[in-house]
Amino acid sequence: MDSPSRTFERLTLPGKVIFTLVPILIALLAGLVMAIVLVGPFALDFLSANLPLVRFVVAATVVLLMTVPTAFLIIYMEMKVIALMNLRYGPDRVGPYGSLLSVVHGLKVLMKEDFTPTGADGIVFTWAPVVVYMASVMTLLVLPFAPGIFGVDMNIGLLYFFAMGGLGVVGLLMAGWSSFNKYSLIGGLRSAAQVVSYEIPLTLSVVGIVLLSGTLSLNKITLDQSGSLFDWYVFKQPLAFLIFMIAATAEANRTPFDLTEADSEIVAGFATEYSGMRFGFFFFAEYVNVFIVSGLAVALFMGGWNAPFDWPFPIVAQPDLAGMGVGLLLAIGLIPPLAILLLAMPFYLLNTGLRFWQALVIGFVLFNVVAVAALLGFAFISFDWVVGLLWFLMKTYGFVFLFVWMRGTLPRVRIDQLMGFAWKWLLPAALLNLFVTALAIVLVTTPR
Repeated sequence: MDSPSRTFERLTLPGKVIFTLVPILIALLAGLVMAIVLVGPFALDFLSANLPLVRFVVAATVVLLMTVPTAFLIIYMEMKVIALMNLRYGPDRVGPYGSLLSVVHGLKVLMKEDFTPTGADGIVFTWAPVVVYMASVMTLLVLPFAPGIFGVDMNIGLLYFFAMGGLGVVGLLMAGWSSFNKYSLIGGLRSAAQVVSYEIPLTLSVVGIVLLSGTLSLNKITLDQSGSLFDWYVFKQPLAFLIFMIAATAEANRTPFDLTEADSEIVAGFATEYSGMRFGFFFFAEYVNVFIVSGLAVALFMGGWNAPFDWPFPIVAQPDLAGMGVGLLLAIGLIPPLAILLLAMPFYLLNTGLRFWQALVIGFVLFNVVAVAALLGFAFISFDWVVGLLWFLMKTYGFVFLFVWMRGTLPRVRIDQLMGFAWKWLLPAALLNLFVTALAIVLVTTPR
């Protein structure tokens, strides 16, 4: 009789994997069931008694998880859009239409050697990208995505947003100083000068909106723009919108104001000595910043999640799923296989070179596309937050496209032009907009 070790050695690789994983999964499942039975009631009591804490933890987790796919999507969008602007194909090999190339780039960066140069301050050098990344992520907590879909609705949400956003320059300064490299130091100093210069007109540009809405809560500012297209603050504050977009471009270190990492002058600026995961944190933060700035512009000036017109068909689909009982189970069990078969048959009958299983794969893919589209349509007419989220994301990615467009067309300015434009033009224009807005409010609200 063979011993268990010799029997295991004779198994194929899939057999070894199954023979190893199945007992582990069974043990884990049994442990999970026991933990739910023993600890479940106490955990439910604790969670129900601390709902605000639970909501905050869930919101923070979702915000952290959404940053990476958001960065990957914007990187892919940038590669594809700039390629089309240059009459090139762009990424078209890895994944459908090259959509997985940004994921491959991200994994490649994470797998590279994480090197700390000789002479660098190791602790500061390591924490700098973390500070930059977390400063970006923490601003997402107050950004309203849809009705009820936000991390925290603070009364001072706008002030919190600018306070957290301003911490990013601390990380850039840390990176520039600790790298023991003259180009990194110049990049860090440039970032400090740039943020100090453009933070003032950026903040002053939104004070007019604060005066009009009477609140610093981003959620309430968005609600104040509900109605039609002409209730949006972009029409009430056009000069503020222009100032905000220019200053926000400089704050996000985007072309034509990307002087902190000007490769034609200072190699890569603050990131010159970085590699591996720490380098990836910097540029994940940069692309997340593009999304954040675009989302803030939408929330402040473009109505947030509000549609530009009233939804003309007030249809609400709320079927009684509990009342369907056995019929619902039969529908779930029978409709997908029949639909897949019906979608596969035309491909199998009209194409003689196609095997039946290949036609079934095509039918399965088509069924999933149709099912997802139907589910989204059902959610769109049933839930207000789905409608709001779709409008918010469409507007936000419209601004992301604008940032990508600027990178593909505009040349980088000189550092003296950057600084002079902020102090000589943007700051006076922001003050003028603030004084005119305050004067208009006084004239309109003063009783005659």
